[in-house]
Amino acid sequence: MNSLWGFIITSVGVAGVAGALYLVWTITKFPGIKKITKNKRVPKFLLSLAILAACFGMVCLTMSMINAVIVLIHFMLFRLIFGIAGFIIKKTRKKESSFYWQGWCAFGLCFVYLAVGYFLCNHVFVTTYDIETDKAVGNLKIVMFADSHVGTTFDGDGFAEQMERINAEKPDLVLICGDLVDDGTDKENMQKTCDALSSINATYGVWYVYGNHDKGYYGNKRGYSPSTFEYSLLLSKVHVLEDKVREIAGNIVIVGRADASNRGRKSIEDLTKDIDPDKFIIVLNHQPTDYDNEAATNADLVLSGHTHGGQFFPFTLFGNSFGGNDRAYGRETRNGTDFIVTSGIADWELKFKTGTKSEYVVINVKGK
Repeated sequence: MNSLWGFIITSVGVAGVAGALYLVWTITKFPGIKKITKNKRVPKFLLSLAILAACFGMVCLTMSMINAVIVLIHFMLFRLIFGIAGFIIKKTRKKESSFYWQGWCAFGLCFVYLAVGYFLCNHVFVTTYDIETDKAVGNLKIVMFADSHVGTTFDGDGFAEQMERINAEKPDLVLICGDLVDDGTDKENMQKTCDALSSINATYGVWYVYGNHDKGYYGNKRGYSPSTFEYSLLLSKVHVLEDKVREIAGNIVIVGRADASNRGRKSIEDLTKDIDPDKFIIVLNHQPTDYDNEAATNADLVLSGHTHGGQFFPFTLFGNSFGGNDRAYGRETRNGTDFIVTSGIADWELKFKTGTKSEYVVINVKGK
């Protein structure tokens, strides 16, 4: 697990415990709680704890435990912000407001904020990049996506709907940068995913590299093996690249890297050393790592996913500061090589994206 996600999950755990205690205290201050318990300390605490536990359990049942923790943490943070504001106002006015506005504002704003985050996660946007090259590729339209984690944000049928949208783009080339499926993707939805990919009509086909979730962390518990998954992809006319190089259209080369979690994967130098530098070279690398070595080759375009764009604000602002990835989201250029990281077409266990959005990427390449 890269350090960004490790930091996020550790932060979630610590903040969750602290937040639970803070929110119990917050709930005790609502007028209705005071009235029911006659403002007695122990009954007030127990009733507030029961309300918080009931709300937490409801989100666990409708989403998952980790999403319930996310909701709890956000409510805590909003309540803390309004608590600080209330303290400053109290000191300035030298009296306390009779209306418990801090609690109501925290609840209302948290609800709206996470509702927007839920929409940004579950609605798929289109992000477009324009790239120019002096290589002889003409005009090339690429659609790229990653991190569908089928069975989490949407199932196989929902994935098929997104593939219809991609097909409507009339792409020359469709590139998938890993984590197509997940440990929770059952065989039926895996097959629907592959069937949907078979319906894509791209001039130069559909190309795919593995992510860290695709082969599964827990053996054959999904009901199919990694080899069965790969066979289904091949039957759907998806080109699977794992440390492989393929030339298409006479002037385009696709380099598909094994995931960075594969300790035996080849170096980018070995993969690209025999490629004609006059070819337009596209590298698919699920995790946005190894940028310096990739930029030292003749690669023109490197595409990645994995980070989910940093997922939450403010992690999206400083996601590049964590050593696990060279970039959390977006485009940059190093030594003439364009790097693009997508925030993913869907999500993993988390149902909210507050610092980014779900997307697929359209890349318009303009060459000679």
